[in-house]
Formats: sequence, C-alpha cells, structure tokens
Amino acid sequence: MARTMWDSSVGKKTVMAVSGLIMLLYLVVHMIGNLKIYFGADEFNHYAHWLRTVGEPFMHYEWTLWIIRVVLVVAVVAHATSAYQLSRRDIRARPSKYVHSRPRASYATRTMRWGGIILGLFIVWHILDLTTGTVHSGGFQPGHPYQNVVDTFSTWYGDVIYIVAMLALGLHIRHGFWSAAQTLGVGSRARDRPLKTTANVLALLLTAGFIAVPVGVMTGVVS
Repeated sequence: MARTMWDSSVGKKTVMAVSGLIMLLYLVVHMIGNLKIYFGADEFNHYAHWLRTVGEPFMHYEWTLWIIRVVLVVAVVAHATSAYQLSRRDIRARPSKYVHSRPRASYATRTMRWGGIILGLFIVWHILDLTTGTVHSGGFQPGHPYQNVVDTFSTWYGDVIYIVAMLALGLHIRHGFWSAAQTLGVGSRARDRPLKTTANVLALLLTAGFIAVPVGVMTGVVS
C-alpha cells in the first residue's frame, strides 16, 4: 500500500505537503530562537547550549537535538525527491510546448523549482558555515554561536547568500503553504482567501524574522 501510494502523483504531493509542514514548523521555532541574538551573547549562547540538553535527564546529552536533525533530514530528502519526481512526470506528460499560452502563474509558483534548488544549496552552505565551521570566516569557535553568527554576517558574501536564500524561502512558503492545504483537503472556496492570507503572513514574518539577524549585525545593533 505504501509503495502504491508513493508511486501515485497524489501520494507524492501528500509527502511534499506533510514534509513541507514539518519543515515550516521547524522554521518558525528556529526563527524565534535566532532572534534571541538581540538579547546579547550570554542569552544566545545559553539558548544554543539548552538545545543540546533538552529532555535531560531522561534523554542523553544531544539526543533530542539529533532526533530533530534526523527528522529534518528525512523531511528535506522526502520533499526534494517527491518534488523532483513530480517535475519529471509533468515534463514527460507534455514533452512539447503548449500551442496556446497558459494562464500566467504567480511569481512564487514560477520560481518554486529554482527556489527549491537555491534553498537546497543554502542548507549545505549553512551547515558547513555555522555547524561544522568548514567554510566559516574569521575562525570558527565551537560553543560560541553568537560570535560565529557575527563573524558570518560581518562579510558581504555571508549577508548576500543568507538574504537571497531567505527571500527564496519566503516565496517558497507563500505558494507551498497554500498548495499543501489543497493537497491535504483543507482548502475550499470559502477558505481560499484565509489560507492565502495566512500563507502571505507566514512568508512575510519568517522572511523578515530571519533577515533581521544579518541586518542587526550590519547595522551594529548586534556586535
């Protein structure tokens, strides 16, 4: 049954919707945590340490964090795989261009694929920058996330990469949230406007919230 569901377009769209909502929930929590940087180094570093001790003593050190990471990796892989396979299926279904022009889609709809690629590349860069420190500028300091964040956003390319990715994220959420609602059967004619409004508000708040961090560093409010 699971294989039959996965092989169908409806099944792949459902996987995309559920995995997307899991990532959206994480993004909301992650953004709130990021904004703690405005309360100073001690507050932000304490928050980062707390993430590794969640659930203690029942959970061992970092176990909860690793569970979250595994769930997120599964969600990202499932989301990307289903999106790619649906895209290939769509191309095979219409190998030649339409004779008549199609209705103009929204900018977010037309950039979903490229936005997904941008976000995928950003995730890799973000991990290598602030988790492993592989591409970090200014000397990565394990256990000092506040200073690491300031170092990253003290470079022009760190700001550009992050801001471009967050703008792509906002467009992705704006269209993706509404699409997920339709796929999961939540959408209807009566709910269409509230769902689109919710998608717009979520996209705006998350984009502004994430971009507020590099802006804080660039303006000297966070230093």
